[in-house]
Amino acid sequence: MMMSIDRRMFMAGAAVGGLAGTATGAAAQAKPNLRFSAVFSEQDIRADMVKRFAEAIKNDFTLQPYYGGTLFRQGTELVAMQRNNLEMGNIAPQDISNQIPAWSIVTSAYLFKDAAHLKRVFASDVGRDLKKMAEDQLNIRILGPTYFGARQVGLKPRTRINTPADMAGIKLRMPGGDAWQFLGRSLGANPTPMAYGEVYTGLQSGAIDGQDNPLPNVQNMKFFEVMSQIVLTSHLVGFDLLCITNRAWSAMGAQKQAAFQAAADAAMDWSAQEHQKREAELADFFRRQGLEVYEPNIAAFREHAQKMYLASDLAKSWPPGMLEKINAL
Repeated sequence: MMMSIDRRMFMAGAAVGGLAGTATGAAAQAKPNLRFSAVFSEQDIRADMVKRFAEAIKNDFTLQPYYGGTLFRQGTELVAMQRNNLEMGNIAPQDISNQIPAWSIVTSAYLFKDAAHLKRVFASDVGRDLKKMAEDQLNIRILGPTYFGARQVGLKPRTRINTPADMAGIKLRMPGGDAWQFLGRSLGANPTPMAYGEVYTGLQSGAIDGQDNPLPNVQNMKFFEVMSQIVLTSHLVGFDLLCITNRAWSAMGAQKQAAFQAAADAAMDWSAQEHQKREAELADFFRRQGLEVYEPNIAAFREHAQKMYLASDLAKSWPPGMLEKINAL
């Protein structure tokens, strides 16, 4: 009799254990999968940022990254998110400004002073207003800015550049879109739209004379191999935006949202620090590779660019007082 009872107890325990295992498996399968698309390569510091972020959220989410524009090409990630064909993306502010003209203010040359200023702005009332526009109009939530260095001009020709007048006739690769093309013109150049992945061969073949990117990108993509000089214009604090769709965000509870945001903040802070370290080292690295690296007349570039922006239609869309608030920060 005791053996029969023990057997029944064993079988019941096994059944409960089996149910528990099934529940655990179901929970594992129910863990949301977040596809992430970016144009930067897997060798980029920001790819390491994504890996750190994925590790921090792994108990609640599976982050599936796609680098080098392999899932969605540059400039199409935002539309994919709006259509709920993509959960997360590294979105350029210029792509947002194509749909929300007021956002063109943060794409203008010589607006942000450095990474710290960029972070202060997005943590301020100005940043909250900008994020709210994106949330209401684009169906995305902005987790924060991902700094990737000050943009510098890299050229294949050896023409010495001191002022914007020296850039006349230079075919400078810029991404597509009005905001990017206007940025190129504000430097005095002839902007030429070209996909990021085509820049190396474009420089090599002479289809373009130069490109503008932060120094870490120039190293990662080996653009320095087909350039003769780097002009340290520092015309734009380079940043993209780590974004998630409203649908994916709303599906989380408040507790998971807080943990998700904290993980994103920590990863973005780490990435910014790593980029700043790399920037400090790379000017000497490029000199050792035989490139001329020098600073032009920054005041002349700043004055020329700001005059162009303030006289443009872009500035007409800027929210009243926002420029002054950004400068005050």
